[in-house]
Amino acid sequence: MSKTIVFYLISHASGELVEMLARNAVTQLEGVEVKRRLWKMVRRLDQVPEILGVLATAPGYVLHSISHSDVRAAIEEGCRRLAMPYQFALEPLLGQLAEYSGAAIISHTSSGDAFDEDYFRRVEAMKYTLAHDDGIGSEDLDGADVIVVGVSRATKTPTCMYLASRGIKAANVPLVPGAPPPVGLLRANGPLVVGLTVDPARLATVRAARLSALKDEANTDYADFDALRKEVLEARRLFIRRGWPIIDASHRSIEQTAAMIIDMLRKRAGEIH
Repeated sequence: MSKTIVFYLISHASGELVEMLARNAVTQLEGVEVKRRLWKMVRRLDQVPEILGVLATAPGYVLHSISHSDVRAAIEEGCRRLAMPYQFALEPLLGQLAEYSGAAIISHTSSGDAFDEDYFRRVEAMKYTLAHDDGIGSEDLDGADVIVVGVSRATKTPTCMYLASRGIKAANVPLVPGAPPPVGLLRANGPLVVGLTVDPARLATVRAARLSALKDEANTDYADFDALRKEVLEARRLFIRRGWPIIDASHRSIEQTAAMIIDMLRKRAGEIH
């Protein structure tokens, strides 16, 4: 049976380098089919949120040739948050050549592109979302447009990344079994808070795959169906007590879940104004 992988190719130029490397690598893998998505001429920070939004919709492997340090840092940090493997196309060749020759590696420190209102909105949303992923910065969430809450592996991170690609500051707060919700979450007054829920059986499958990838066989409760059913039920009860809208992400794509949140934000803005 063949295995299908998604190859995300991100290029600062025409894309010929990353396409050639990807094509030659895949031909040496037996029984692998590839779906590719290529972005060309990626040289500005405001291009990154949209790319991360697409990456968030489906797991895959990222190969990029971005040399500008700010753009590269944003792409690679986004990949780390999405737990998505990535590779700079010139590594390890560049490092080995530098070591061999004794020459310093030239770093392009800034994309140096023009700034406008949309640029700042999208970049700030991306920075905020990366800085408030998986409970980070949960002591102060009032700067968020939306706070996405749910149990582990309920698609919170990819949903928030997709929202950031639309210029929406999204914080992601996980609910930990047996632990109270973060105080900052309960005190947040300005942001819209949305609870994500997932069918326990589907969640068990996702978590089991996660444990297998991490080679973690000791954490049995993490993917235990009965424990998961209780965990999901307790999360739903919290959502209802707090009056937070609930989205069942079990059979929805990331785009569909994000679209529902965007619609909630628009309706809420209409009520406020």
